[in-house]
Amino acid sequence: MSNLSKLESQSIFLLREAYRTFRRIGMPWSMGKDSNVLLWLAQKAFCGRIPFPVLHIDTTYEFPEMLEFRAWAQKHYGLQLIVKINEEAIARGVGYETHDPVTVTHELKTVALQQALAEYQWDALITGIRRDEDPTRAKERYFSPRSSEGEWNYKDQPPEFWNQFALPPKGAGGHVRVQPLLDWTEYDVWLYIRREKIPIPPLYFARNGKRFRSIGCRPITHPVPSTASTVDEIIAELYSTRTPERAGRAQDHHERNAMQKLRAKGFL
Repeated sequence: MSNLSKLESQSIFLLREAYRTFRRIGMPWSMGKDSNVLLWLAQKAFCGRIPFPVLHIDTTYEFPEMLEFRAWAQKHYGLQLIVKINEEAIARGVGYETHDPVTVTHELKTVALQQALAEYQWDALITGIRRDEDPTRAKERYFSPRSSEGEWNYKDQPPEFWNQFALPPKGAGGHVRVQPLLDWTEYDVWLYIRREKIPIPPLYFARNGKRFRSIGCRPITHPVPSTASTVDEIIAELYSTRTPERAGRAQDHHERNAMQKLRAKGFL
């Protein structure tokens, strides 16, 4: 069995374990490459359907191309799509025009997620994070508990020795993050996209000598130099590039340990 098939098998196992264990599940979907791989794996795990709602946190700063992809994917996959906007923060004037990226990310993404958790009472969220994407995410577990406020104590995670997936006890009002892509790398993701012919947004492909490696809010997401305009060319580029995957994500670089602080408060 190839490494890619082993990763696929483990991810499907984790998805099925989550569905067997938890009563109310939601799956955050950023519309990016990782979350589209996660959609694809969920379809495979559950015989062509995705049996839980898919949540998009809409900051109102999305690229138009991503919104077009969202509309297409909802119809194509038959998604139970929930779109959540933190209307209260927007009413207070929170935005990139007036606030720093970390504050806006927390208010428009993390707090919006907390609102969705309170509204839909999910006891598990299936996320598409990977260990190799950011040093903070490397501290995650396959089944990672969150507090009733959605906060993450990265210093106190359940042991998972020899791929024994511990199911941590859930505190009152808390939830568990299920991470089926934790062992995947960016390179694995693109190999899988090629093998399975998974649809992805066009922003990942180079235009005018630049492309997006990682896609977030429009004002704080910047493309990197690239001529890779096909999946094969992206895979070849990743084999030799020294540019970090999240080099174009401004909130990561706004202050020291910005990502760790955001994730401790509940950011995906």
